[in-house]
Amino acid sequence: MKKVLFLLSGLMTVAGFSQAQQNSDAGYPKPLKDVLNEIIGRYHVKIKIDEKLVKDKTVKYAEWAFRPDVDQTLANVLMPLNMKVNKEAPGVYKLKEYEYYNWPVEDGWKELDRIASQYHDKAGFEERKALLRPQLYAALQLSPLPAKPASAPIITPKRVYDGYTVENIAIEILPGLYINGSLYKPAKIKGKIPVVLSPDGHWDKQRYRADCQIRCANIARMGAMAYSYDLFAWGESLLQFKSEDHRRSLAQTVQTLGAIRILDYVLSLKETDPTRVGISGGSGGGSHTALMGALDERLTLTAPVVSMSSYFYGGCPCESGMPIAQCGGGSDNMELSAMAAPHPQLLISDGSDWTQHMPEHDFPYIKKVYGYYGAADLVENVHLPNDKHDFGPSKRIPLYKFLAKNFHLDLKAVQDKDGNIDESHVTVEKEPAMYVFGDKGEKLPAGAIHGFDQLEKVFAAATKK
Repeated sequence: MKKVLFLLSGLMTVAGFSQAQQNSDAGYPKPLKDVLNEIIGRYHVKIKIDEKLVKDKTVKYAEWAFRPDVDQTLANVLMPLNMKVNKEAPGVYKLKEYEYYNWPVEDGWKELDRIASQYHDKAGFEERKALLRPQLYAALQLSPLPAKPASAPIITPKRVYDGYTVENIAIEILPGLYINGSLYKPAKIKGKIPVVLSPDGHWDKQRYRADCQIRCANIARMGAMAYSYDLFAWGESLLQFKSEDHRRSLAQTVQTLGAIRILDYVLSLKETDPTRVGISGGSGGGSHTALMGALDERLTLTAPVVSMSSYFYGGCPCESGMPIAQCGGGSDNMELSAMAAPHPQLLISDGSDWTQHMPEHDFPYIKKVYGYYGAADLVENVHLPNDKHDFGPSKRIPLYKFLAKNFHLDLKAVQDKDGNIDESHVTVEKEPAMYVFGDKGEKLPAGAIHGFDQLEKVFAAATKK
């Protein structure tokens, strides 16, 4: 008798949910994994499932989500859970968390068209910029800007190389919070010269990478200063924070404030020409480049590399963690990039990431906005359809040429006798040479912040109105 009752009890459950729970009061709950298995069987498809993504997740009203079309069914089931599938081949899907920052191409293009419909000439776009800029600062919680610490930058001894010098610099941007970088200068400076900020991207070895050093050194050899700096909780910033802190939304705010303070510093140097101040970063550094071009009118040239897209808002919270895309009733990275108009701008795109369709829709939009200013010739797109997502020679060479043309630099200083770009004169330093605070962080100031919790307290105090 006991055995019969056990079997009957089994019939009265749905994978741990009793039949009593299968009603509208409970929301007809079913485990997500069971629902996905039902979809697999009903539509004869394959879904790659990471067990960690489905653990303890429940779908309500699952049976009401099914439609004749499997794609619509998957969307109905997964969207309330902030999940999605990527279609890898006909009938083959991979379960993923919802990527709020990654839109279908057509959706991104439609949104950009909607944004662009709000202005049709210079006056209209200037009005739009005047609306957006203060909202961007507010979205970043930088309105008003926190007070600047009175401390002087910490600067290491200068190293001298072939045609350029390097010194490492730490700037205190909030009490106890430092942004570290390296400043490359021409070996010989005559009069006022340009400066180019070079924010790092999400690549291994941070700003210590060979390609980053080569780029900055060659910019210096051409006659400009180049300032390479770390992302938040990246590079030497890891002396103060954990690597996972980089994926906190405040990272975007800290990086923005850091760039503003770097601009304050380089513009205080007697050799800086304030009419020639540029910024060029790749990947996440490219998103940062576009944002800074939109925010800070002191920048007179921008060059975002393998980053700009109307359908990709930046895959890291340091790019999209704060609600900048909600400003002005909805904006995107292409509009932020266009806000640099009419200053010279170079957009470099490739064929293996979210910039692969740049020439088709997004760049024509930028070109049109620049046309409002009679400056369509000041914005360029170098599209490399066979290239990967990197900041290799194929990206650096057009950047050198663009800087030489618009900042009047000496391109011949980095060319061989045949006119080809020659990067062999650069000395790639070992990582410890680029530290400000010593090999083991032993020179980190006593009052430095340690940990994200302490940062939040310092930031709240600094921005208290």
